[in-house]
Formats: sequence, structure tokens, C-alpha cells
Amino acid sequence: MPQLPQLYRFLERLDPLPRMLREALKLLDTREQPGPGNNPVIMQWVRELADPAVASVYTADAVPWCGLFMAIVAKRAARQPVSGPLWALNWGKFGVEAGQPMLGDVLTFVRPEGGHVALYVGESARSYHVLGGNQSDRVCFTEIAKTRLRAARRPAYANRPATVKPYILGSSGSLSVNEA
Repeated sequence: MPQLPQLYRFLERLDPLPRMLREALKLLDTREQPGPGNNPVIMQWVRELADPAVASVYTADAVPWCGLFMAIVAKRAARQPVSGPLWALNWGKFGVEAGQPMLGDVLTFVRPEGGHVALYVGESARSYHVLGGNQSDRVCFTEIAKTRLRAARRPAYANRPATVKPYILGSSGSLSVNEA
């Protein structure tokens, strides 16, 4: 696992981590390739999903890829991605209704050009701390205003890990306003 920012190092001490979050952390700092090329890692996710509908839309890493990231994380964690996974707000149908967001939950957010999807890591009084793809063109942590939350969904656990609970974190003071 890559070095975590100081604020998120508490994740290294949690055992067990929710499986989707564990898979997502393995992809930390994956980045779009600047310019006309494509990051082969991101393009491999399309092939690994083996979904013709995804392959027909996702042809370059310049295409918004937060939903693609969530689909590969879900698949690698033995969870079924939602239908039409590239459309972030479709993840509002994943798993079961979460109520209060907790570690590893799938959160969808509204944004100026549509939506965004990421995994809950913690929260402050005014924001959710999330790990997601296509945040500043990479897989990273960011804070998103709670007012933008559309849905909080939880994998349907047979045995929910004890670490799946809310985590109160400080705030960097900087909120993401458009994740694309």
C-alpha cells in the first residue's frame, strides 16, 4: 500500500478494513496520463470488468472515471458493480441503504456536471472524507461538503466488520467542488 497522508494513517491500524476500501487503497495515487495518451492501468480496468457497455463508452482516461474506479474496486472485493457503473449516481442503487455513512460505504454526490462516487473514510462537521478515483485526475483522498451527498450505500455484509463505523476527523479546510 502506498504511503498514506498523515490524516488517514489511522487506516493502517484498523483490522479488518472493509474489503472494498482495502482494494481501493491498493490503487492509491493511480493517475490519468496527461496529454493524448492513456494510463494503461486505468485502461486495463475496462478490460478486467469485461462489460461491453463500459468498453463502448470508456475509451480514454480523459473520460470521467470515478464510476470505473468504483466498479473495479467492487469487482475485486467480490461485490457486483451496479448496472451502468460509469454513471456515478447509479451507485446510489448499490448494496443496501446506509443511513449514517460509515467506513467503506459508497457515497454518491451531486456536482455541477452530474455526479461523483467515492468511499467513506471519515467526516468532519461539514464534510465527508472520501477515497475515490478521478479526484484531481487520480485516486486520492478528498473532502466533499456534506450538503452535496445524494446517497450513502453499504455493501450487504453477512458479517459486518467491527471497523465499519463513523470516524470523526479534522478538516483540511479545503473542500472539493468539482471532482472531474
